[in-house]
Amino acid sequence: MSDTGGGTAPSPPAGDGPPALGVRAQYVKDFSFENPNAPMSLVQSEGQPRIEVAVNVEARALSGPLFEVSLRIHGEAKHADKVAFVVELVYGGVFDLARIPEAQRHPVCLIEAPRLLFPFARRIVAEATRDGGFPPMYLDPIDFMALYRDHLAKQGASAAAPAQQA
Repeated sequence: MSDTGGGTAPSPPAGDGPPALGVRAQYVKDFSFENPNAPMSLVQSEGQPRIEVAVNVEARALSGPLFEVSLRIHGEAKHADKVAFVVELVYGGVFDLARIPEAQRHPVCLIEAPRLLFPFARRIVAEATRDGGFPPMYLDPIDFMALYRDHLAKQGASAAAPAQQA
């Protein structure tokens, strides 16, 4: 066993072998928590707030088999028309897609990589809402496969739309 000293896993050996998805780094890229109506939003509770959550996944090639994947989470809680809190998180990771065929890199980056990032992002959101004076907001598990399929369907629909207008 050897110590890489950098806290990241060593690169898989080049050449033949099974495809491998390695996590090189994970990090908070951007984060914001707002409690705009504090302290009144904390003491004048009007029942359960209405919470809306939006999730997006982005990926970009870095160099060679390295890709950056970002999980964007936006959550907003409201009591009637007053904002209780807003949380925004961009949680990123650098992934090594060693020996993964080019045709499979897109789904790996948009399905498998965010599955690995999600538990860490979920914890950050829960702790931020708790530290903001509210009960922790635990995000429900996300079906990244369904998000990917929706993404593909929207791309197909937008590509077909100009052809239908002609």
